[in-house]
Amino acid sequence: MPDLSASLAGIRSPNPFWVASGPPSNTAYQCHRAFEAGWGGLVWKTIGDPTPNVGSRYSALHYHQHRMVGFNNIELISERAPETNFKEIYECKKRWPDRAIVASLMVDTRERWHDFVDRAIDAGADGIELNFGCPHGMCERGMGSAVGQNPDVIEVITSWVMEKAAGKIPVIVKLTPNITQITDAARAASRGGANAISLINTIKSITNVNLDHFTPEPYVNGLSTSGGYCGPAVKPIALHMVQSCASDPQVNLPISGIGGITTWRDAAEFIALGASTVQVCTAIMHYGFRIVQDLIDGLAEYMSSKGFQTLDDFRGRAVPNVTKWENLDLHYKRVAHIDYSRCIGCNLCYIACEDGAYQSIDLVDPASIGLERSPSPIPSKPIPKIRQEDCVGCNLCSLVCPVDGCITMTPVPTNRPPLTWKEYQEQLQAGLIAPIPPHP
Repeated sequence: MPDLSASLAGIRSPNPFWVASGPPSNTAYQCHRAFEAGWGGLVWKTIGDPTPNVGSRYSALHYHQHRMVGFNNIELISERAPETNFKEIYECKKRWPDRAIVASLMVDTRERWHDFVDRAIDAGADGIELNFGCPHGMCERGMGSAVGQNPDVIEVITSWVMEKAAGKIPVIVKLTPNITQITDAARAASRGGANAISLINTIKSITNVNLDHFTPEPYVNGLSTSGGYCGPAVKPIALHMVQSCASDPQVNLPISGIGGITTWRDAAEFIALGASTVQVCTAIMHYGFRIVQDLIDGLAEYMSSKGFQTLDDFRGRAVPNVTKWENLDLHYKRVAHIDYSRCIGCNLCYIACEDGAYQSIDLVDPASIGLERSPSPIPSKPIPKIRQEDCVGCNLCSLVCPVDGCITMTPVPTNRPPLTWKEYQEQLQAGLIAPIPPHP
């Protein structure tokens, strides 16, 4: 079995799966349950001044039969006293010395940051995560995303923390995605002396509006507020931001990836884009702590199948394969191919191409392509046929097809050398090539 042990800025854990700061990491009871299930680490629910919450806190985006594809919360940081949280961190660390326990902190003044850093060190925490991302409630008080949206303030507060933490305990800066350029915030954390970054925190959102009383959920006595969006729906945004930070030489910090991780494959994708560990919250709230066994088994099986012995064998491998659009090959071409042994004759590919893309699919008589009948319940129903000479390879038909493997995208030779947009512009200006003709 491959070695799944992980290290983030010197914080070691037996596997890369950490419980993210949030409702599942609020108490020692939950910490014990998480570690009993097999989690490698846990980031304690953010500790600061005890903050009262409203009762109605969560809402969700459901899509057809899938529950909670997106999840929204307006919950604030821990309602418990700091001394209670630090006491329980101490107790948990004593019982679980091989697991990573990180104290998430959020306070205001320099003196209070110093005090809370000392208390986290005294409690035996393996690291500190600075919550600069909470997008509701705390930002109205000058904390959370109010800090994370201002790189200058990120740098100043991180430097305050490092005055006490440097050389004693690793510091992770948790970044908000509610910002135009995530690397500006990550660079500020690096300049402030942080040892690592974690991302993404939740995205400011409204999930739905009740059309009877016209108030969004979560409903609080006739009103609501924008909350923090998370869950599987945010994973693509998180992957983009993790890759952006991992590829930026001015950031150059280890990364803990967060955002919609539900399966081992999600976790592997974050690691391939540069994450050293991954943090999970919404999936635990949906399915419980025991999902970690599927995460561990799936990741180990994948690594074995690829011959990877450690996480470092594939960590960051996908980072250089993401580039600016101007560096892509204009002459690369692939076209759709239909496997008629898998086709069910729904013709969704034809509708999508005809109405939403580039009109490159015809509906033809099954006999014209050598089939005895349509795969649909109606034997004479026309079936789709790709006009490969017109197909631009946009992928849409393969995306809407309900049968895995029925429509595949196949590279085809163009007999033309690779040509990027930058090269095209240079050669065009030099008079070396003719303009590429417009698409008819």
